[in-house]
Amino acid sequence: MRTEWANAARAGAGRWLRRWQNVLAALGLIAAILIGCRLWPHPSLRDALPRSTAIHDDTGRLLRLTLASDDQYRLWTPLAEISPQLVDATLMHEDQWYWWHPGFNPWGLLRGAWITYVRHGHPQGGSTITMQLARLLYRLDTRTPLGKLHQVALALRLELFHSKKDILAAYLNSAPYGGNIQGVGAASVVYFEKSAARLSLPEALTLAVIPQDPSRRLDARHGPEATVVAPRLAAARDRLFQRWLRKHPDDARWRAVFRMPLALHTIAQLPFEAPHAVDQLIAGANARGEPLPSQVRSTIDLGLQQLLERQVRDYVQHMAGVGVRNASAMLVDTRSMDVKALVGSVDYFNKDIHGQVNGTLASRSPGSTLKPFIYGLGLDQGVLGPQTVLRDVPSSFGPYTPENFDGRFLGPVTATQALIHSRNIPAVWVDAQLRDPDLYGFLRQAGVQNLASEQHYGLALVLGGGDVTMQDLARMYALLANRGVLKPLRLRQDVPAVPGKRLLSEAASFIVTDMLEQNPRPGTTFGSRPAAAPVFWKTGTSWAFHDAWTAGGFGPYVLVVWVGNFDSTPNPAFVGIDAAAPLFFRIHDALLAGHPQLRPPSRSLPDGLKRVRVCLATGMLPSRWCPATGETWFIPGVSPIKVGNVYRPVVIDNASDLPACPPYAGRSTRTEVFQYWPSDLAAVFARAGIPIRKPPHNPACANAGQAQGDPPAITSPLRGASYALRLDRPEGNAVVLAATSDADVRALYWFVNDAYIGRATPAHALTWQPVQAGTYQLRVVDDHGRSDARSLEVGVVQ
Repeated sequence: MRTEWANAARAGAGRWLRRWQNVLAALGLIAAILIGCRLWPHPSLRDALPRSTAIHDDTGRLLRLTLASDDQYRLWTPLAEISPQLVDATLMHEDQWYWWHPGFNPWGLLRGAWITYVRHGHPQGGSTITMQLARLLYRLDTRTPLGKLHQVALALRLELFHSKKDILAAYLNSAPYGGNIQGVGAASVVYFEKSAARLSLPEALTLAVIPQDPSRRLDARHGPEATVVAPRLAAARDRLFQRWLRKHPDDARWRAVFRMPLALHTIAQLPFEAPHAVDQLIAGANARGEPLPSQVRSTIDLGLQQLLERQVRDYVQHMAGVGVRNASAMLVDTRSMDVKALVGSVDYFNKDIHGQVNGTLASRSPGSTLKPFIYGLGLDQGVLGPQTVLRDVPSSFGPYTPENFDGRFLGPVTATQALIHSRNIPAVWVDAQLRDPDLYGFLRQAGVQNLASEQHYGLALVLGGGDVTMQDLARMYALLANRGVLKPLRLRQDVPAVPGKRLLSEAASFIVTDMLEQNPRPGTTFGSRPAAAPVFWKTGTSWAFHDAWTAGGFGPYVLVVWVGNFDSTPNPAFVGIDAAAPLFFRIHDALLAGHPQLRPPSRSLPDGLKRVRVCLATGMLPSRWCPATGETWFIPGVSPIKVGNVYRPVVIDNASDLPACPPYAGRSTRTEVFQYWPSDLAAVFARAGIPIRKPPHNPACANAGQAQGDPPAITSPLRGASYALRLDRPEGNAVVLAATSDADVRALYWFVNDAYIGRATPAHALTWQPVQAGTYQLRVVDDHGRSDARSLEVGVVQ
């Protein structure tokens, strides 16, 4: 008997084990199917519907909320960035059992069917949040029982492939909130002008009740300041608040706020700031085939943007009497190359002036605004220094005969004066001396687009013969502030900064900036500099008065302004100094008023840059006869410089007042200094009525009146000697330079391969360190212009 019971017990246990094994196997299979469905590649719910982009300024202030491709405002916001109160309130109002049901709620469906079909009450669908999401994503018609079953099936599919959090986030980002507003992200921005994470409890509960019946609950009337008042929405919100208090009694402190009238902002109040900059940002992403993220932080500073817009608008109104109808401006922070403000036209919405055209992207003749880069290249290639005297005289360069804007010629002018007074003849001469690159090559390296062939322009490119954009000019003027390094502009903060490429040396860009800082602002005189924020700037006027420009920098910023008409209508008033410079300085002054401590970034003196004393009249090293000297910047081994010989002493016979015939011993003579200017400069002086004391001539003898004396003689290094560079002891490679000179000599100037390397007195030697092996030409010149030269061979020893 006991054996039968034991057998029965064992059989029962076996059946029980087999039953539970089957149950566990079934559960394991279900779990495997669920895991497989979750892991199986499938589209993200985030990408199920097109979305809007919120574009902000550099501090997070909204500039524009774009429409999605289906003309809806739908701003994707992750669940973690949505107010928890809004999430809880939505679940309380829409689907209390959301976290527990498999995608549909049988009780809710039965209740909805009973009320709709049996009692013939107001139709109720009994849909869960998952079912509502299925209807929104797949555009279902759920008014029939068959449609409702289809909705349930798709809800189960959503639950199978996606997590509860993903489904809830997708619903909150696609639920209807009235009109063409979908999702809590867009609704928060439109109705409350804030993000969904910063909603207060009344605002969160307001949004929670809208999706259930948006058309009726937003049946609103206009209130003050273009807001709307929605009484039905307020009543629904207050009912939800009473339910909320049962679960959150501590929130009773909000009762007073709930008793206040409910006012919502409208779509018409959405910001539309910096329109041209935002348009360019969007167009740039589209051109690259990059979808914009939901949130974009631009580099625009809304405060500076509005300042520029206000100044441009007021200035155009002020100048309307002389035919000024449009202007553009942009401000760039040279430290990061961030575009802080961009005004493409004076009025974006004015069709008469083609206001939606972005003037900062239009290719136009830059006039003389490119001249600083010609001088920068000349500095780097040893063509000139800032005090080099250039000739502003009638000149021909092959078939090309340029003229100055004012039709006059000034004769000898320093490079600094030629640049800031925008003299055309010296600029063309400098460009004619440039080699690899010249101005055309520089513009190519700077990324200027749509240039014709170099032969097409010739030397006319110097005077604005080619076209550039305002953004090209902004990048190039920022290059001067950034010590010769060209960097791209940035409109988005998520675009990484790049190191850029060097187009000018640090020394050359520093000198050009210094030269332009001497340009007096309108109403001041040459040589005066503001004590607050120094400004380096240059104007430009295109041929036939189509465009007026001013570009420059101050503090950490580069500012470029343009005045003209988009239809290229000429106007004699469109002169850079008269039409664009006043706007440039209006913006400068407004910025300085708001930032009185505005200073440029701290920058050290470029390595190797020196100061040297020159004769102010000639720009050369001063002879003992130079009447006035001053200091200028000098790049050792690069800047061209020699002893000037315009001022020369002449021995005059007291009896005849003519140059004395040598020998002079035993005769009554005196020494006078005369100016030996070249004939073309002398002719300019004569036409201008400038008295020049011409040196007298004595046909009775050769070399009459010329100063006597022996030229210097190099004593070190020895003639025919060779030097060896020791690679293991570079500090011992210095070559001693010494020379004997006449008793009347006070200074000796040393040159290597025609590059000035230093000055010494006759009693002292100079040291020079060759940088590589080769043949060098050494030359010494005394302050009378007499010289000696020799070759030096330098080799290498390991």
